[in-house]
Amino acid sequence: MRLSRYFLPVLKETPSDAEIVSHQLMLRAGMIKQQAAGIYAWLPLGHRVLKKIEQIVREEQDRAGAVELLMPTIQSADLWRESGRYEDYGDEMLRITDRHDRELLFGPTNEEMITEIFRSYCKSYKDLPKMLYHIQWKFRDERRPRFGVMRGREFLMKDTYSFDVDEAAARRSYNRMFVAYLNTFSRLGLKAVPMKADTGPIGGDLSHEFIVLAETGESEVFCHADLVEMGAPGLDVDFDGDLQSYVDQRTALYAATDEMHEPDQFAAVPKDRQLSARGIEVGHIFYFGTKYSEPMKALVQHQDGQPRAVHMGSYGVGVSRLLGAIIEAHHDEKGCIWPESVAPFGVGIINMRVGDAACDAACETAYAALAKAGLDPLYDDTDNRAGAKFATADLIGLPYQLVIGPRGLKEGKIELKVRRNGETHELSLEDAVSRLAERAFSDD
Repeated sequence: MRLSRYFLPVLKETPSDAEIVSHQLMLRAGMIKQQAAGIYAWLPLGHRVLKKIEQIVREEQDRAGAVELLMPTIQSADLWRESGRYEDYGDEMLRITDRHDRELLFGPTNEEMITEIFRSYCKSYKDLPKMLYHIQWKFRDERRPRFGVMRGREFLMKDTYSFDVDEAAARRSYNRMFVAYLNTFSRLGLKAVPMKADTGPIGGDLSHEFIVLAETGESEVFCHADLVEMGAPGLDVDFDGDLQSYVDQRTALYAATDEMHEPDQFAAVPKDRQLSARGIEVGHIFYFGTKYSEPMKALVQHQDGQPRAVHMGSYGVGVSRLLGAIIEAHHDEKGCIWPESVAPFGVGIINMRVGDAACDAACETAYAALAKAGLDPLYDDTDNRAGAKFATADLIGLPYQLVIGPRGLKEGKIELKVRRNGETHELSLEDAVSRLAERAFSDD
């Protein structure tokens, strides 16, 4: 993409109403624009990152055996009355009446709708297990939306729902999602710690939040420091095998959100391994048994011929929220520092003297070669001054910058800057392109 053709409305100053780093940088880098309280338009740069996050989430759900569908944003109030949640959910639910006086709502979550879909088609234990997911926009009418996409009213969520014959099978599905989440967050460049959590309005008796430690986290968390250092299970994990050891390894050590914190248990953790910090929730998983299947009559016939309610779980990831969490974890005073897996563009090319024949030719050569190598370059071919180009490149946080100017070209060199650590390398154009194509500087 050529920057002269792109829509990138960067801001020089930080908006006064942006309280945390991710909100500030998303506004300054031209990623989002507020349309109403807690509601944002996703501008091209932000949308590119959002779609990359969404795709990684999707790939790990598919790898774990979940099947994608898409449910509507608008739901019938009657479904929620079946489960008993319509009156209980509270003011966060946006209730709507259509022209025929039918009561509807903008879905804050989808347990009722997916249960209705399941019960319509699955009647026998032979139809189980099933694990279905979708990635869809949701709305919760937060009393005080703040922190940009971290606590907005409209947000993009991935919701998975599992259906199993009994509790033992349901816990195996729970373990699948537990492991899938560890791999997902690792691929996004995040260290997410699973913590025992309150089930809240979803219900159930087993729940974990996946927390990214950050100074701007919404709540205090407490955990064994070893959990932060543990690597992900890896992409070669066998989801058809026994995953309990992966779960046990992480749940054997103390970790809890402030709502579930037990000081006496935390005190038993060795002093040098006690970690108290702020945290950002990026995922939440629940096993809730027959909480929805019983009142909504989601029954399957068992081997003995008797119909019984299926056991269910739900597993959410805040896709749009993750973008803010990644910035909170990866930034400096100059701007974003995107992990390569979600960077909006792989490389920035900065032409130091647009109109100079040698510079223009070298930039065009680099642009074509990097595009051919699948590195998706952003070519700054504008006539802005050099300082503004550098500031924009750092602000939007592309992993690498190729700086091409007449002085270096006279010596057969260009400059390659690695954004995450600021290292620079003087290389020939061919060598720079070759090393980038080979991911020679990558730590992902």
